[in-house]
This record gives sequence, C-alpha cells and structure tokens, in this order.
Amino acid sequence: MIELGEYQTLEVSRDMPQGLYLVDDDITQEVLMPRGFVTDEMKVGDKIEVFVYNDSENRPVATTEKPFFTLDEYANLMVKEVNEMGAFCDWGVSKQLFIPFRNQATRLKEGERYIVHLYLDEKSQRLVGSTKLNGFLEYFADGDIEKGEEVPLLVYQITDMGYKVIVDNYYSGLVYKNEVFEPLHIGQKAKGYVKPIRADKKIDISLTPIGHQSIEPNAQKILQKLEAVGGSLMLNDKTDPAIIRKELGMSKKLFKKAVGNLYKSKSIELRDNGIHLIKKETSEET
Repeated sequence: MIELGEYQTLEVSRDMPQGLYLVDDDITQEVLMPRGFVTDEMKVGDKIEVFVYNDSENRPVATTEKPFFTLDEYANLMVKEVNEMGAFCDWGVSKQLFIPFRNQATRLKEGERYIVHLYLDEKSQRLVGSTKLNGFLEYFADGDIEKGEEVPLLVYQITDMGYKVIVDNYYSGLVYKNEVFEPLHIGQKAKGYVKPIRADKKIDISLTPIGHQSIEPNAQKILQKLEAVGGSLMLNDKTDPAIIRKELGMSKKLFKKAVGNLYKSKSIELRDNGIHLIKKETSEET
C-alpha cells in the first residue's frame, strides 16, 4: 500500500514522458515520480526509495527529496509565506507545507520558525501542518516508555519550571531548568534519559544518565550479567550474533546499542577481549 507522508521502496513499472510510475509490492497502487526527480540510471524494474506526498492538485506524487520530517512527527520549520488561507512552510520538498489558520496556536509570521506537527487530514486527504501540539502529544506515560531509556528530544516550549520537550516524537516531557547547565532553545534537538515515572504518570527527562538507574533495560541486563560473572564478558561488536543471543537473550543490534549507552555513561570499559565493568558508587535520585 502506498502511504502519504512516508518513505517507501517502490518498483518502477512504467517510463512515460511525464516521469516514472511506481507500484507497491502488491501492484495494487501506482504513483507518479515527476520527470524532474528521475535520473539517467533509473529504469523499469528498479526499486527506489521515495517519499510520497500531495501535489498542488491533491494527487499523490513521489519524490527523492528528503523532507525534514515524516507523518506524525515534529520539526522546527521556517514560514516562507502567509496569505489569506494560512501559512506555508519549507519542509524540505518542492511543495511547501500548508498550515491553515485553524491549526495555528498563534498567528504565524513570515520568516519565523515554529514547531510543527505533520498529520494527514482525514477529510481532505492532504498532508497538513499544525502548531497546536496539545492534541497530538501524549502527556502520560504508558508501557512504551521506561525509566532510564535513552530518547530523542525536541525542545518545543520554555516555561518557568524548565523546558518542555517532545520525547521520541510521541510524548511531552519536562527538563527542569535547574538541571540544565547550558540554556536550550526552541527547536533544539538533544538526547535525554527518562527519569522514574512520576505518580501522576507525567514524564521528567534528564539530559545525562544518573547512575545505573537511568540505563535502558537491555543495558541493565548487561550490567546484571557483568556483575554476576565477576565484571567481564568476552563479547564485542565482532562476536557472532548467535553467541550474543545465547549469552544475553538479545540481538546483536540491541547489544551494540546497549553497550554504546553503557560506555557513554562510563559504566563499562571496551577492550579488545570484551567489555568490563567499571566499579563505582551509584547515587540514588532524590
């Protein structure tokens, strides 16, 4: 199925004067990639990664351009034009993203930047933007986010308490101002760590790991294994994936990510013969 607002790998089915027609795996839908995005190397039968959006006549089209964000994500966009219908933002593709007045938290101004959410309007079947973020963000934690997890952040609001951040393109979280050593700005991206979930299920974020309690679950599993076997594991990024799965019950990809987090938090040392636990005191969060 060809989805608006998403990257997809589609197969070239026809080469026509107006461009290439691409089909999905089931050959049930077809979309045009205009001639301006076609290179000499592209031919019928090739599979091409494209982004699909609406053209000015609301027809789906494919492009090899790289948008700043995809469906249901957030980005810091520049307003290029404001007219009687609304605002139009540069989002990395040829056709600007429309933000109608009804979707604007405050009236947008040409030349200014705003945090924008991209969604598919069900009535018009168009991709549109909104700066009214409250209706899209989740403010309470569920089982998909855990204490210690490393998450991508986007700063979207500054308050007296601190910085409101979009967590993993889904949740709203808060970084307290007294825990930030250099001021953040709206639109800034960063990495953060989920603090223990509050009793009211709201999410607080730290910009740095705080001892072992702020490490994501797979990293915690590696720490527990290290402590159980005396502090050393003869595993590294060259180890056979089957051995890693047998020893730790996780894929090599998850192992490498967890080891990277442990290394950045100075919990382990990386040596030629494997990973080694760094013995240190851990402080509990107050």
